[in-house]
Amino acid sequence: MRTPLAEPNAWLSRFAWITAAATLLLICTGGMVTSKGAGLAVPDWPTSFGYNMFLFPVSKWVGGIFFEHVHRLIASTVGFLTIILALWAWRVEARRWVRSLALAALGAVIVQGVLGGLRVTLLQDEIGIFHACLAQAFLAMLIVLALATSPRWFARDLPNADEARWLALAVTAMIYLQLALGATMRHEHRDLAIFDFPTAYGQWIPDTSDAHLAQINQWRNVRAFSEVTAFHIRLQMAHRFGAVLIAVGVIAFALRVRRAARTELNRLSAFWIVLLCAQITLGAWTIWSNKAADIATAHLAVGATMLATGVSLCALCFRPARAIPLAQPSPRFQAMQHAAAP
Repeated sequence: MRTPLAEPNAWLSRFAWITAAATLLLICTGGMVTSKGAGLAVPDWPTSFGYNMFLFPVSKWVGGIFFEHVHRLIASTVGFLTIILALWAWRVEARRWVRSLALAALGAVIVQGVLGGLRVTLLQDEIGIFHACLAQAFLAMLIVLALATSPRWFARDLPNADEARWLALAVTAMIYLQLALGATMRHEHRDLAIFDFPTAYGQWIPDTSDAHLAQINQWRNVRAFSEVTAFHIRLQMAHRFGAVLIAVGVIAFALRVRRAARTELNRLSAFWIVLLCAQITLGAWTIWSNKAADIATAHLAVGATMLATGVSLCALCFRPARAIPLAQPSPRFQAMQHAAAP
């Protein structure tokens, strides 16, 4: 058996990026399933109305069944791609942490599939929240795998960002928590707790006293909206406050790496700011549209992309100083370096 080399594997990296893209699509279809209220459109699992999932007739893909069944098929595809990725990384990777991460990703996708099935069979919204959060963590694992196996990871001129790495990590962690808050609100299957933005029932900090809640619920009942509690309002306000913290963190990171003249990190941080602007716009639009399914799903997709960008920045900032091979690089690696040279 050939001894694996500590060097980039461009094809493995491309395959990891493809798997990550498929995972992002999976997250989007999951968001559509939740936004459309189609999570139980197919009531059995792992079968679909008694059919083998892969043999379910296309003629029956109608209404909410379409969204739920397509989500299951994409999930199966991601699972299959992850199996290949884990086996491939174990076969060619010399770095133990990369092999371990690939196996962890495989374990995560298995648990994810089981959680998705239990969400259907046990009818528990809490499982749906964990299912959504694990999907984001799984995407983060794939991003790190794709970067760690790419030729750029081994480049000697990869910028060091000691002064910004902890800020990148903190902001990325906040984005993950923000996505978890969003998942909690989505899986409550309720109307929005607050219908105006940037204020909340005409106030910057809404009154959640019993008397004011009674007035709010009276207003909502007249319009056939579900009643809310103080917890629902505070949850949505926490989501808004989290968005402010993330905005400050993203801008602060961009300014810090700009002052340090980190060209590669500058590009990613600029992209982060673009995503931030899009995300704030979509968040407001989600409220103004009363959580329209397509807008809410776009909001989720951009949030996941912000997380992926943050993970990429963290991976580059925390990249080991000696990620390059210590031995004489192979001809294949030298050819890659020559091709990547400007």
